[in-house]
Amino acid sequence: MNDEIEELDRRATLRRTPCGEGETVWRLWGEGMPLVLLHGGSGSWRHWLRNILALARRYAVLAPDIPGLGESAMPPGEGTPEDAAIPLAEGLVALLGPARRYHLCGFSFGANVGGHLAAIEGARVASLTLVGAASLGLPRPPLELLKVREKEGEARMAAHRENLARLMIRDPARIDATALAIQEWNTRHARLRSRRFASGASLRDALGRVRAPLNGIWGEFDAVAWPEVEARLAVLREADPSLLEAVIPGAGHWVAYEAPEAFNATLLAMLARREGRTAP
Repeated sequence: MNDEIEELDRRATLRRTPCGEGETVWRLWGEGMPLVLLHGGSGSWRHWLRNILALARRYAVLAPDIPGLGESAMPPGEGTPEDAAIPLAEGLVALLGPARRYHLCGFSFGANVGGHLAAIEGARVASLTLVGAASLGLPRPPLELLKVREKEGEARMAAHRENLARLMIRDPARIDATALAIQEWNTRHARLRSRRFASGASLRDALGRVRAPLNGIWGEFDAVAWPEVEARLAVLREADPSLLEAVIPGAGHWVAYEAPEAFNATLLAMLARREGRTAP
């Protein structure tokens, strides 16, 4: 495993909660008001590698592997975003208790799951931040990815690099050894097929039941949204006219990794505003 990933993993507190026939695996860092981070499709907590420590200076960061992905067991049901959200809600009862209140932030498929989780949790969610969200009932640009299942060695790593360039990271120079290690581990461990929900309206429909105020963050050149990022923001504004929004210049879909300093500052400022305080 990559040294950067190993070091952050060593600093985490590991917790497990029931999920179907197995468990949801959670990692925790820091102290303060809880901030739950939900990673993207075919992913794991590693999607937040470049963000966790910065956020943990202010918050108790909880980063689960979404059911069916990473180390977490498949959820009961058909593997829909709502199916994945239910064990997360149950896990948060166990981890934070009945009086829980927390911020929620989801990236890509995690934004979809986060919308359903926020709909379940109601006023317990202090804010819902959607990062590079799809499933908003809008057309998705055509995007083909290379098959990696039958590849090994250098051919597999080359395919990962190409897929990261097509979908996740705008600047090829940002596709470093750590990004490739994350992509390789995540791909090996993904079982839930999340891409099938990207072109639907699952998240948009869930937002009608969400009580939390909304924040939206996109990379300027997000391959899932470009050139119609504004249309995504318009859907969120319709759901919550108080929307706090940001488009981070030059970044792609995996904006939290490609532009971590800008992303971390943006998210922390949004959360501070939702708490009625001045950002640090």
